[in-house]
Amino acid sequence: MATIEATDQITLTPAAAEAVQNLLTQKNLPGYALRIFISGGGCSGYQHGMALEGNARPEDTVYEYNGVKVVVDEVSIEYLHGTTIDYINDERGTGFKIDNPNTLPACSCGSPCDSTENTSDYSDANCGCNN
Repeated sequence: MATIEATDQITLTPAAAEAVQNLLTQKNLPGYALRIFISGGGCSGYQHGMALEGNARPEDTVYEYNGVKVVVDEVSIEYLHGTTIDYINDERGTGFKIDNPNTLPACSCGSPCDSTENTSDYSDANCGCNN
C-alpha cells in the first residue's frame, strides 16, 4: 500500500483542495484521492492530467493537503517537482491551474512518435523518431 508523505514537491492550494473536496462530495466518492499524472507524448508533447482515484497502487506516492489525498505514479513524480495546483474562479472562468516549473520532454522530429516504445521512461527525447 502507498504511504502518505510530507513534501514540498507538489502543492495543492487551499482553493484547489476545497474544489476537490466539493467534487468528491458532489459525486459521493468518500475515500477517493486526486491523481495527478503526465500523459501523452508524441509530437504534441506531454500534458498534465488529473482524475479522481479510488485505489492507489503500491508504487504510487500519496500526499495529503488540507484533507485531500493526492496520488502520483512513479514515472510522473519525476516531472512534478515544485508543481503547484490551484483552483481559479474569476471573470475569465473557473478551473484547475497547474503551474509546473519543469520542462516536460517533447518530440522534436516532426513525425509521430511510436507509442509502442517504453512509455514508462520519458527520458528518450527522440521518442522513436528516425533521425
